[in-house]
Amino acid sequence: MKKEEKTDLRGRAMKAKGLVDYKKGSVVSRTILENKTGSVTLFSFDKGQGLSEHTAPFDALVEIIDGEAEILISGRPNTVKAGEFIIMPAGKPHALKAEKRFKMALVMIRA
Repeated sequence: MKKEEKTDLRGRAMKAKGLVDYKKGSVVSRTILENKTGSVTLFSFDKGQGLSEHTAPFDALVEIIDGEAEILISGRPNTVKAGEFIIMPAGKPHALKAEKRFKMALVMIRA
């Protein structure tokens, strides 16, 4: 997974969709906010890419900002489309798959 350069985006109106680009055969991430209590990271997934099943110690909110994703939570598939979000519960196994390419925002709250 390629990580993009960090830039301070506070205090500016922006379109999330334009802050991370697609790259053929890759997953690209860009952290736009991070501190001790949480983070916001944008991702782009090319078709066929994904994140293998894993768990996290905190709830995570995923909002699809372009395309659509298949998100499995505890083995149950969910199709999430642009403009929709899903909450992945702490401690539950989850995975993401790009049947088509998509972009998402991942919000992690650690408190």
